[in-house]
Amino acid sequence: MSKATFELFEDSEGKYRWRLVHDNGNIIADSGEGYATEQKARQGLASVKENAPGADVVEVDE
Repeated sequence: MSKATFELFEDSEGKYRWRLVHDNGNIIADSGEGYATEQKARQGLASVKENAPGADVVEVDE
């Protein structure tokens, strides 16, 4: 069972966003941008779910 839930919501500017929230209330990840439509926000969320389940972690020196 997952210990996190995706939330989809409309922000104060009327843009749609998603965030991944752990059961303890901490935000693990978010969309980083507002989408013009709920459909586009859902597509962005679905892309993350599909493309990153086993993503590698890479250390980067900046």
